[in-house]
Amino acid sequence: MLKYGIESTNAEMTLNMNNPNKYRIAWIGKKTPFCGNVTYCREITEGLVDRGHEVKFVHFSDGPEAEDEVKIPYLYKSQMYTLPTLNSARLTQEALAEWRPDVVHASLPISAMDFNLPDICRKLDVPLVITFHNAFDRRPSFFSGASYLSYQLYAQNMADADRVIIFSNLHKQLLEHIGVASEKIEIVPNAIDTHKFTPGPSHFRQKHADKFIITYMGRIAPEKGLDDLLKVFSRLHLPDTLLVMVGDGAQKNLLQSVYGDCENIIWTGFLGETDRIDVLRGSDVYVLPSQVEGLSIALLEAMACGLASVATDVGSDGEVLEGGAGIVINPFKVRQELEFTLPLLHAHRDFVADLKLKARARVEERYDLADNISAVEAVYHNLLSPRLALAG
Repeated sequence: MLKYGIESTNAEMTLNMNNPNKYRIAWIGKKTPFCGNVTYCREITEGLVDRGHEVKFVHFSDGPEAEDEVKIPYLYKSQMYTLPTLNSARLTQEALAEWRPDVVHASLPISAMDFNLPDICRKLDVPLVITFHNAFDRRPSFFSGASYLSYQLYAQNMADADRVIIFSNLHKQLLEHIGVASEKIEIVPNAIDTHKFTPGPSHFRQKHADKFIITYMGRIAPEKGLDDLLKVFSRLHLPDTLLVMVGDGAQKNLLQSVYGDCENIIWTGFLGETDRIDVLRGSDVYVLPSQVEGLSIALLEAMACGLASVATDVGSDGEVLEGGAGIVINPFKVRQELEFTLPLLHAHRDFVADLKLKARARVEERYDLADNISAVEAVYHNLLSPRLALAG
């Protein structure tokens, strides 16, 4: 590896002149522990490789590394943030200098090393693209206030990048408010593979054939508003109805100790992709009562599997369900609105069936993975085509 501080020349950082639309992409992101960012990183990088790009995945991990990855040491790692070692930034720069990518794309793992990336890329003369996943909400609340602080903390980091990928017009307005130049912002919504996440047969449904099934899937954490969902469900006593809680997180043990005696609530813990799809296909309604969100991949997966979807109007989730593709509820009135919405859906299965069709159609229309990857490729091309012209 090259020593820290040695800058590569333009001649060293060459683009692929034989096929100028295929790039060498250093992708900085997460592979573990499981969260929406992990899914995003996996789906986009696999899609880019399938289209002929060369991707080197840079992530915090230990143990031997594969040919297509670079593992960076760390002190601590969780779903929320990573604590790097003191030499993480140096090792990252050395790895990038040795591999000579055309572009660095950081789906920020939320670590102190994030703030070194603009300087590292400047030294190596490589464009930096940032995807910023942090949850947000335009309304003042405890969780949105904490989230807004993170945006302020990362404001200069995003302003120093060459491009910043975010998920919606509302998200763009927030970035502009904190000082990120409009011309640097690219709206590329989260997306999922609509050929993989589809309605279909379900072993889970076969086990509970006579039940109306309401499902939550995601991190089990305070900002997800799950205490409200569990409290409302346990009080309603809807006949022949199950609430399925899919996922793990900091609040799981506490909530399970409070609501664990309710026989109509199933706690699955973390599920792999195949089992998640099976549960979603077997469910009727997906509920996401979050107090703050970015753009929920779990919501998109549920809609793609044909679930009638209910979500709070936080982050970009309200845009996902707008125009009748689902039911949008007020994050400040979650209990009251769930107390009305859940019995309504339980009593009107024809309405549920209609919402299922609309949810699937919305994902196919706006959030298909193939379109998302094409949009990311366009970001790269717009950044790199001037360099190709100079090199030519």
